[in-house]
Order: sequence, then C-alpha cells, then structure tokens
Amino acid sequence: MAFGIKCKDITEWKRKIDNGEIAFITHYWLDDRFPGCDTVTKVGCKNMRQLAEWGARHGLKQEWIHNRKDGYSHYDLLGEKQREILKKEGIVNKLIRM
Repeated sequence: MAFGIKCKDITEWKRKIDNGEIAFITHYWLDDRFPGCDTVTKVGCKNMRQLAEWGARHGLKQEWIHNRKDGYSHYDLLGEKQREILKKEGIVNKLIRM
C-alpha cells in the first residue's frame, strides 16, 4: 500500500523520466512481504539501457527493473540498499523528510 505522496511529486517524477533523466521518487509503502521497510524509492528512466547501466553501477540486476508499458519503468529500492544508494546519489534527504 502506497501513501504519503503528492500528485505534484508524481507529475515531476514522470516529467523527468519523459525528459530522459534518471528520476527518483520516495514515498511511504507497507507490504507484509518486506517487514521493516516503510518507504520505497522508485528510480525510473525512459531509456532502458541507461536505467540498466545506472542500476549496474549500484549492484542492481537488469532483470529487477519493473518494466512498464506506459514508459515509466523503474527499480524499486527498499531497506538498506535504498539508504545506501540514496546516500551515494547525494539525495538521502528524501528519506529524512519522510
């Protein structure tokens, strides 16, 4: 279940993806399959090769990309890996604001 996300944040995330950027959006999220995780960061890009290369730099496998027909394919970052990657990307404040 996703919550704590604003429509303007989703619109901005999609705009960046549409412009060919690597885009990040973090929101609260609860799923019994992932105990202890209460946020998720979606990292998307329209260019699948660029997204896969970005993921590989962070130790993520290409097959982990949530491939969406609507053009908003993305990785889902959770838990310690989420914190690690956001810190490396210099955007750990996305978690602090949550």
